Amino acid sequence: EAIEDYGFDCARGAVLGGGLLGLEAAKALLDMELDATVVEFMPRLMPRQLDDGAAVVLRDKLEGLGLSVLTGKKTEEIYGPDGATGLGFSYGPDRISGLRFSDSSTLPTDMLVISAGIRPRDELARKSGLTVGRRGGIVVDDHLKTNDDAIYAIGEAALHDDMIYGLVAPGYEMADVVASQIVGDEAKMFSGSDPATKLKLIGVDVASFGDPFDVEGGVPIVYNDRVNGVYKKINVASDGRRLLGGVLVGDLSSHGLLQQMYLNGSPCSDNPADLILGRGGDGSTSAGLELLPLESQVCSCENVTRGTIEQAVVDHDLTEVADIGRSTGAGTGCGGCKPLVSDLLVHLMEASGKEVSRSLCEHFDYTRQELYDVIKVRNLKSFDDLLEAYGTGDGCEICKPAVASLMASIFAEIATSQPTIQDTNDRFLANIQRGGTYSVIPRIPGGEITPQKLATIARVAEKYGLYTKITGGQRIDLFGARVEQLPFIWEELIEAGFESGHAYGKALRTVKSCVGTSWCRYGVQDAVTFAIKVEERYKGIRAPHKIKSAVSGCTRECAEAQSKDFGLIATEKGWNLYVGGNGGSNPQHAKLLESDLDEDTCIKLIDRFLMFYIKTAPPLTRTAKWLNKLEGGLEHLRDVIVRDSLGICAELEREMEELVGNYECEWRTVVESPELRKRFSHFVNVDEPDPTLDFVPLRGQKIPAPWPA
Repeated sequence: EAIEDYGFDCARGAVLGGGLLGLEAAKALLDMELDATVVEFMPRLMPRQLDDGAAVVLRDKLEGLGLSVLTGKKTEEIYGPDGATGLGFSYGPDRISGLRFSDSSTLPTDMLVISAGIRPRDELARKSGLTVGRRGGIVVDDHLKTNDDAIYAIGEAALHDDMIYGLVAPGYEMADVVASQIVGDEAKMFSGSDPATKLKLIGVDVASFGDPFDVEGGVPIVYNDRVNGVYKKINVASDGRRLLGGVLVGDLSSHGLLQQMYLNGSPCSDNPADLILGRGGDGSTSAGLELLPLESQVCSCENVTRGTIEQAVVDHDLTEVADIGRSTGAGTGCGGCKPLVSDLLVHLMEASGKEVSRSLCEHFDYTRQELYDVIKVRNLKSFDDLLEAYGTGDGCEICKPAVASLMASIFAEIATSQPTIQDTNDRFLANIQRGGTYSVIPRIPGGEITPQKLATIARVAEKYGLYTKITGGQRIDLFGARVEQLPFIWEELIEAGFESGHAYGKALRTVKSCVGTSWCRYGVQDAVTFAIKVEERYKGIRAPHKIKSAVSGCTRECAEAQSKDFGLIATEKGWNLYVGGNGGSNPQHAKLLESDLDEDTCIKLIDRFLMFYIKTAPPLTRTAKWLNKLEGGLEHLRDVIVRDSLGICAELEREMEELVGNYECEWRTVVESPELRKRFSHFVNVDEPDPTLDFVPLRGQKIPAPWPA
């Protein structure tokens, strides 16, 4: 909170330290919209976890996000208006001026965040006469005893074999050893810990295990794809039978398996390169699940082994990951092991001769893709018709919204036309917010808006007492609308030329843009015009999940196109098309599909990409996760929609043209339909508003009152 308060009036921020926490701090500065720089003493970022190759890929990704990186820099002075020098400068009201390095260069900055490693808190040990290391830390033996037999030390305060562990997992291991010692099991000792890390840094996956560097007696196997920002390296024993360590950047799909094989000394397959390259050699899949021994730990949070999971699956005939969690605890902690648990479950079921069901749910013995074809071929336009012809029972919370989404994707009908709707927001074509009111987000293609339209938004917000905020996707959000007010608000916005922004639906949300050649001196293409063209084409198209896009007018990437489901970055020759990215709780950079495309070719490939995604993705699956799971990965996608290996590109283009041609603004449809407008009331029998709505003032506007404690 102090950093946020201090940074409010800053334009520039620097982070001293390019380790894990330093980069996370830099992400915070970027989120505060500061011009952020990371300064690292070592010649590469994350020097404890990454080798040179991995650090280069990580640096590429971070600089692509707008973060400046300085490596090999020794900071000698922090200078400011009060003359403060050295690293003892403390937080205060005056903005510092900058850093001066040993090579006499400087870095002007308004704020400095120091994240330069851990220092053991060993003051009490020193006062008590315990032995401490030369650079700090309470010296312990393999029993974790100090030089006083009555005192143990664990965690970041302990120095074992000249090593201090700054991670939580070694702390757990130390605690286990000490607990064993206390109850008389002196055989259990601490022999060091794998300093493995798996953290998400500013949208970039980073993980390491064992020794990620070149080690004596080891042979490195490296997969380096700087175009898509993926780096994988494993160190294999010279006989090719055992993992010694590894590092992954950009794709952690094989991390769980690799770490367990390392920890358990599992033998590698005849071709250990399969572990990171996949048997197809494209780096998209992992192999070797069958090599994990029964005692290998799958879930570190709950200490669940592969053997425990297998026993539970066999004893209780489990068929769902959630059932395994309830039975064994696996996956109920941080959730990081769930992909490995799921892969293990499928492996066990297939090995036992069981058919692994791909059905949507118990009411439809079809996959989502099969139901898509059934609905389209049979022209079924209601859930009841589909259920009667191809399903059983009455349906459930899984199949009803999935089928509604399919029908909206196929026929481009507005959400309110379906008796079985996708979710609550689709019922009123608006996002329900805390307190029970709704938000209104009109479409602003490419972020371009006229003064007249801005004035309309201001007038509507003032008239209906709405809280206004500019969103992260270059739109203006109006919060606090009562349900019966929605059609009237939409009516005024439509009259000014606005349309629904589909912020409530599993559809295209925004196509963000920078100003490109319209205003920017670095722009090489007209990003705004192309962004508007793209958004106008795909607006309203329903999909398995929400879709976001962006168009950047140059490689400086101000529109953040590589963090979107599909994004376009201008080049001197045309446009680079990226696909399969997303932000959110699991950020992932998009992958480069094709380079230097003209606009018509871009549109054609986006048509094919979106239709192939709509036809084949599971329900509620973003394009990033879909592409990760797609057999053959990016290369297979390129075969299908660029090289037309399946011969379906013409069909995909035709189906997209149908969706584009069937577009209608859902708000306008409601406004012009007396029957639909009747639905927009809080009570079915009276016209009164919700009497429980309660607001409090905030900075000249209103927000919902806090929930009762």
